[in-house]
Amino acid sequence: MYTPRRRAKHAKKSGHFRRIRILIAFCFVIAAGLAFGYIFAAYQSLPAVNNNMRPAVSSQVFDIHGRLITTLHSDQNRLPIDINKVPPNLQNAFIAAEDNRFYDHIGVDPIGIIRAVITNFTNRGISQGGSTITQQLAKNAFLSQEQTLKRKIQEAMLALEIERKYSKKEILEMYMNQIYFGQGAYGIQTAAKTYFNKDVSELTLKQCAMLAGLPKSPNYYSPFNNLNEAKKRTNTVIDQMVKYGYISQADGESAKTADLELTKKKQTSENAETASFIDYVSQQVAAKYGDDALYKEGLKIYTTMDAEKQHAAVRALRHLPDNYRDKNGLLQPQAAIVSIDPKTGHILAMVGGRGQDSFNRASMAVRQPGSAFKPFVYMTALQHDMTPSTTIEDKPVTYGGWSPQNAGKSFSGTMTLSDALANSVNTVAVQLADKVGTSRIIANAKKMGITTLDKKDDNLAMALGGLTRGVTPLEMASAYGTFANKGVHVKPTAIIKILDRNGNVIEDETSRSHNETKTQVMTEKEAYEMTYMLEGVITHGTGSAAAISRPAAGKTGTTDNNVDAWFVGYTPDIVTAVWIGDDTGAHSLGEVYGGTIPAEIWRDYMSSATEDSKSSDFSAPAGMERAAAEPSKEEKKSTPKDDSSKSKAPVKNAAAQDKTKPTDTTKKTQPQTIRNTKE
Repeated sequence: MYTPRRRAKHAKKSGHFRRIRILIAFCFVIAAGLAFGYIFAAYQSLPAVNNNMRPAVSSQVFDIHGRLITTLHSDQNRLPIDINKVPPNLQNAFIAAEDNRFYDHIGVDPIGIIRAVITNFTNRGISQGGSTITQQLAKNAFLSQEQTLKRKIQEAMLALEIERKYSKKEILEMYMNQIYFGQGAYGIQTAAKTYFNKDVSELTLKQCAMLAGLPKSPNYYSPFNNLNEAKKRTNTVIDQMVKYGYISQADGESAKTADLELTKKKQTSENAETASFIDYVSQQVAAKYGDDALYKEGLKIYTTMDAEKQHAAVRALRHLPDNYRDKNGLLQPQAAIVSIDPKTGHILAMVGGRGQDSFNRASMAVRQPGSAFKPFVYMTALQHDMTPSTTIEDKPVTYGGWSPQNAGKSFSGTMTLSDALANSVNTVAVQLADKVGTSRIIANAKKMGITTLDKKDDNLAMALGGLTRGVTPLEMASAYGTFANKGVHVKPTAIIKILDRNGNVIEDETSRSHNETKTQVMTEKEAYEMTYMLEGVITHGTGSAAAISRPAAGKTGTTDNNVDAWFVGYTPDIVTAVWIGDDTGAHSLGEVYGGTIPAEIWRDYMSSATEDSKSSDFSAPAGMERAAAEPSKEEKKSTPKDDSSKSKAPVKNAAAQDKTKPTDTTKKTQPQTIRNTKE
């Protein structure tokens, strides 16, 4: 029975829900009002759609002393072209790659947006964008590159207005003349000249597909920077053209196998000395803020490069041997130098090769390190109660059928770790790796900035630098900097500060937390002991050719068949890595070892780089006194050339307990000369 009491209760309940509905409705009205206000504000500040493009401002790059190094241009390298002169294959390639519904949408494509959302959700990441060609034109022509909701709303509004005022052909023409293609080339005609030295009307189908694939990431997909990835991207565009019916399957397959016919890239003499460093900085800036920001937004980029040291690094490479020219006309062998301040991680100089190619070997060439990898083994040994004076026997050893050999094919009996490292004794390095465990060595190398190691490197051949992939000169310099910086690794950096065109700070390296850039890898005592041993490499070991008029430490490295040769060394204030090798990795350097030309290049550069600074010694930690390089017991007749085996040890080793009794190393000793070796 529906009593008055029940009616009152029901009324009370209904009143409660009514208030909730009113509140929800009120919130909805407020949200809608705010949204409308936001959209209206975006509309009010919308630039007028006309033929005037947003003026581009060149970016400037400065060295560590605030001196202008170079200017990165944009519109100065643009050659506009009429759409009627653009071949259909090129137009269709862009549509297939960027916006397959270009001729069907009104500037904004809801179907494309929904498809992108579904794809990104499925892939759990941003793998596909929903912007149309018209939207991209609107962004590039009238807006900044900032990732804000307001900018996206304005982008959509401008796209609708552009579609209202211009035909599809006109929009495509403006877009193809506007966008950036890498290598300083803006517009499709300039890109055709830059990559193929052709007029756009002369491009082949494959060349059209390659150019259409570039806007996604011009630096990464540039065939001058990354040929393999450029070819993959080109094939993807060809597949898209087949998918949407612009070309036949047969034509697509034929295009994939055709020659790309790239032109030889040329560098201006103005920027030739700094090209590698500028390219490294440019790629970092473009990765964060986009290519348009780099070339059109008038950025002021203050870098860590020291112009004098950069010049010295370039000069040091002039004495490389000229063995032959490869099929691209580049002199071989090639080389790289990287110089870093170990305390700050600032990259002071970077030379990625010689010649007019743009491949930066300093940061991108992953090569076998040979015996230059041994310090990671010895450092790990120091963390396991060993010292430079710990003795170990240089003797024949076998691990699972693998018997590492010394370069001189001889053995010298009992010796200290210091003497073994100075003379790059292979059997000792392998025994140490077996004692401390290869996984611990790899872990230390990773903490010191080596990122190219993987699980397959967990074997004893790693102790001699026999790695699956290898290392880069940049990361080797950074890793050795840990020894110079008392056990603290500092991530390398090339950029100090970036300002926008109005002088606002976009990025400031000094504002980063120390925890982001620094890692305590070893104790100060362990770092000092490593430096003590590596000094011996120069004073009486394989690296005597690297000797300069001040305290220095370092290590030589030579791979099987003398394919790669290294010298990595440091003073208290500068760490520098030098690498020499054939680009193909298939040609021997002949009688070149880490202790010959690489050590000499290092010496020439470091002598110049340190000439204006006061000579300083490596400071001993509290409780230790400065010791000279430990003498060897006797002059060795062996010829350690820093053998390293690229072949892996047949079995993985198990970590063994160190049974060597620790000895005191604080007692000062006098250096003793031993016979110099080739390495």
